[in-house]
Amino acid sequence: MDFILSDVADAEAEKAIRDPLVAYNVARFGESDRRELLITIRNDDGTVTGGLVGYTGRGWLYVQLLFVPEDMRGQGTGPKLLAMAEEEAKKRGCIGAYIDTMNPDALRLYERSGFTRIGALSPLSSGQSITWLEKRF
Repeated sequence: MDFILSDVADAEAEKAIRDPLVAYNVARFGESDRRELLITIRNDDGTVTGGLVGYTGRGWLYVQLLFVPEDMRGQGTGPKLLAMAEEEAKKRGCIGAYIDTMNPDALRLYERSGFTRIGALSPLSSGQSITWLEKRF
């Protein structure tokens, strides 16, 4: 057996690792019912300037990315994106949502939106911490 360390992304190697892991998880835990979820903010030209990227699966919404353009901050855009995603997740049968952040401003936004902290890791090399949050519907 050879163990090879690399700092180069290799799509073929990643697939060779992911596919049997997914097959193992499906055999052990059943299908995940994973579905992508995307909400875009577009300017007058139709260009995407922000939004929310996530997915639902196994009864939960995971918010992977949430970005609000600078000129829309402080106007309720973040909470609106979260509410839209949560509403769709409920329609898909989800019981809750989870998210993580290392941004203190985003952390306050998520807590104001009903999320509660479930874990943290610190310090990161930048001195910040990463916090995981959940919200039960």
